[in-house]
Amino acid sequence: MTASRVPSVPPNTKLPDSRWRTPLLSVVIVLGLALLWEALKAFGASNGYALTLGGLTIDLTLFNDAQLPHLSDIARAFGEPAQRNGEPLYQMLFSAGLYTLSAAIKGFVIGGAIGFVLAVIFTHSSVLQRGMMPYVVASQTVPILAIAPMVVIWMGRAGNVELSVPIITAYLTFFPVTIYTLRGLTNVPPTALELMQTYAASKWAILIKLRLPNALPQIFTALKLAATSSVVGAIIGELPSGIQDGIGIALLNFARYYNQSPPRLFATIFAAGLLGILFFSVIAVIERLVVRWRAEESL
Repeated sequence: MTASRVPSVPPNTKLPDSRWRTPLLSVVIVLGLALLWEALKAFGASNGYALTLGGLTIDLTLFNDAQLPHLSDIARAFGEPAQRNGEPLYQMLFSAGLYTLSAAIKGFVIGGAIGFVLAVIFTHSSVLQRGMMPYVVASQTVPILAIAPMVVIWMGRAGNVELSVPIITAYLTFFPVTIYTLRGLTNVPPTALELMQTYAASKWAILIKLRLPNALPQIFTALKLAATSSVVGAIIGELPSGIQDGIGIALLNFARYYNQSPPRLFATIFAAGLLGILFFSVIAVIERLVVRWRAEESL
């Protein structure tokens, strides 16, 4: 038998750097969505806002300028006055974004801490896990829009209505942290666990030296999910609270005047999306710094 020769790579050949693939793909996706956006508007305008396919008429009024503005109009809206005081929209959204991000971070920390503690308790007590886990799961089936007004009323009577936003945010963020951390803490190599038990290691030593390092990838996955959920929770929490400083009230105000100025609402939506992407990216960067072996494995 003759061994097959593997084609060699010339020494001067430059291989594509995998670090540029994800940013390049993101740019391609964004450009593709922008082209699709403008193509839908052009198609709707050229067909009189109606499309007939096999006797089926599809209303294309969604794509007119009054409902779906051009991307250039949305970009221009960032520099236009947001309100009568003449403050540019981008400046107002920047201040509102900082306020919402601050509340999201507070709720993220509170929810993450609660989720981690619950996961540790469930890891060391199967009785509590079987008894409490159904309630943890059931808590996420209740619509947040039904819980948010109650939390606002309770915190308002306590004299600290601003704390209601982090509490609502924590309610959304603790669940993924609990589930993923529990999975990571319990899914440890049996041989490693038996070895530490053989040396009479305490539960605390096993948790710190075995379970927690093993659970880090799962924990960061939960934190990235919780980061985006925290921004959503903060925005939802601002709506019934009456707080006038966040992204939530900006979305509500611009939605009321949507027919008069659709670009401002879409610009605010984009700003909220960028806020979530920013928070997610920060957690992703921290993950690459903490779990270095995970980052090297993905290259």
